[in-house]
Amino acid sequence: MSDESNTLPRAAGTPVLSARIRTVPEDFFVEEIDGFEASGSGEHLLLTIEKRGMNTAFAAKRIAAWAGVGEAAIGYAGLKDRHAVTRQRFSVHLPKRVAPDIDSLQSDDLRVLAHAWHAKKLPRGALAGNRFVLRLREVAGDRAVIEDRLRTIADQGVPNYFGEQRFGRGGGNVVNALAMFAGRRVHRDQRTHLLSAARSELFNRVLAVRVAEGSWNRPLAGEVWILDGSRSVFGPEPWNETLAERLACFDIHPSAPLWGEGALRSTEDALELEQRVLSDEMSLKLRSGLEKAGLRQERRATRLRPQALHWEWREDGSLQLTFALPSGAYATTVLAELGEFADAHDA
Repeated sequence: MSDESNTLPRAAGTPVLSARIRTVPEDFFVEEIDGFEASGSGEHLLLTIEKRGMNTAFAAKRIAAWAGVGEAAIGYAGLKDRHAVTRQRFSVHLPKRVAPDIDSLQSDDLRVLAHAWHAKKLPRGALAGNRFVLRLREVAGDRAVIEDRLRTIADQGVPNYFGEQRFGRGGGNVVNALAMFAGRRVHRDQRTHLLSAARSELFNRVLAVRVAEGSWNRPLAGEVWILDGSRSVFGPEPWNETLAERLACFDIHPSAPLWGEGALRSTEDALELEQRVLSDEMSLKLRSGLEKAGLRQERRATRLRPQALHWEWREDGSLQLTFALPSGAYATTVLAELGEFADAHDA
């Protein structure tokens, strides 16, 4: 994990451990939770792939070469990091419904676990979430204190920051987004990544202030609420017992803006905070660029709770964590509330 990720305010307090992560790819295992079942018919072959030390884009290129199609014929729901063992689905558009020999795609670093026909290309975001199994090595810290922090994370959740993966090495995606907004031409795929990085930067800035001020998991006057596990929002509306109960059981969460055209939905204190935090020169440039790009105002939850969080101390002294997160959430934001990490693949 980068030093940049450690500069964001933590909700749970100071780190309670230090450890190494991603010493080997198997230390960071990620499995997509499918958002739908294959239809069983159609022109798209759905492949469930397990890959080691390979990012999603590289795997898509290999699959396209195997199938004898262009990369545009390959679909996938989410991007997965290279320095991990990951399981995810890809779709391959094969209009004649003739697939090459599956065994010819198999290799030491890429295995086909399942395949089925489907009616549509697999679109981005078409997954329910991700399951993680993380091995933390060379753990330093008091075990009782570490386990107490893990219970706090399980009970109260963590700030729903965008992870450092969104921003590129050294945060370069935000710098490149500013250059794009100033007129630099970029490839269409790169443009999408840079717009996402700009939006994420603004969101993290607002959330960081709410964490510092203690309002990331409680309402401000004029709060906009977001339903757990969805993009549906409602409010502002007067605070009442029903909202308090829904907040306590994680049915709803406070939210912060994903910037775009249109007026902010928040009012009163929430609106004042968002306008204040995003009024510096850099934020204004990012805001303007996103508006000119045609993105619309959206919201994202400020709070994230890992599902089925479990931990186990291994015989070698390492700590294994297992949990699930919804689509768009980052395992590194959970780890950041726990401790400080040396990542074997940081620059």
